[in-house]
Amino acid sequence: MKSFKITTLPGDGIGPEVMDAALAILGLVGSEYELNFEIITELAGGASFDKFNEPITESALQSCLESDAVLLGAVGGPKWDNLPQNKKPEKGLLKLREVLGLFSNLRPAKIFAPLADASSLKKDVIVGSDVMVVRELTGGIYFGEPRGHNKQEGFNTLRYKKYEVERIAKVAFELAKKRNGHVTSVDKANVLDSSQFWRDVVHEVHQDYKDVPLSDMYVDNAAMQLVRDPKQFDVILTQNLFGDILSDITAMITGSMGMLPSASIGENHAMYEPVHGTAPEIVGLNKANPIAMIGSVAMMLEITLNQPEAAHRINMAIETVLEKGIRTIDIASPNSTIVSTDGMRNEIIHAFQDSDQSIKSSRELVKE
Repeated sequence: MKSFKITTLPGDGIGPEVMDAALAILGLVGSEYELNFEIITELAGGASFDKFNEPITESALQSCLESDAVLLGAVGGPKWDNLPQNKKPEKGLLKLREVLGLFSNLRPAKIFAPLADASSLKKDVIVGSDVMVVRELTGGIYFGEPRGHNKQEGFNTLRYKKYEVERIAKVAFELAKKRNGHVTSVDKANVLDSSQFWRDVVHEVHQDYKDVPLSDMYVDNAAMQLVRDPKQFDVILTQNLFGDILSDITAMITGSMGMLPSASIGENHAMYEPVHGTAPEIVGLNKANPIAMIGSVAMMLEITLNQPEAAHRINMAIETVLEKGIRTIDIASPNSTIVSTDGMRNEIIHAFQDSDQSIKSSRELVKE
């Protein structure tokens, strides 16, 4: 029996609720595939500040460093908006990324066909879209020095070193080889020296991936093109700030932020989390959509734990449930069946269990 240590950081708001749903799915995977998951729960974000006066503790970071993967719910909320900058919940997230060396953020935005009508864009514009945003995560304006503010000015430094651009570019090209084979590098090279540097380095790296087409696009045009014709994109490669913005645009193309998982990957560590926020207005009401958190578990199984079949079955189960018209309130349509967080979890569990028989039947056909 293979064993994996997973540190969970349920976080704030609906984070603990969607985490519980996802861990139920993970437990089912463990029993069916003879995998042992050692689950360690730590605090991060506002929950950590409330107990320890820090958005994440050294002991929580150490647990993450010692784990095969980290699962994060969501952090933040109005309760902590007035804290000093270095105490805000989001600082715990930035610290996690920095300490674990999570330099690449993978944000898939694939349209679930049954939810195409939930998007604010026309159905014929979005159906068939499958975008992966590869965002550099530990450099750029969020980490550059000097930075600060006073009563007269505020300033941040947008700085990238060559190795930082090289390694994220390689991630994007490698991903594109496994997908539809195209990279769009997004920058603002017409006005920013740092972006011209980014473009030059990306093109250098491209020399090792000449079989993967590369195009450049300014970030303002990329934002427009994403809502005009998202099907033109495969892998979008971009820096930290631009990726933060563009990945939220791609998320809304799908119709709901509650639907999308993400992965933050480094050379030795990985963290998986839903794209959505903490939704304090529905905390404790059993209304939260757990699909993004469950999808994040699927990404973890596929990318870090090397369990692609289990990951595929989870994604199949999600699709099956949606095709039946079963929805949480955030993605409900007039003719859908609305279920709670627990209800959606149970429906996905049942669909996952049913898919086991389909896989066994397929194996038997192969043997014959």
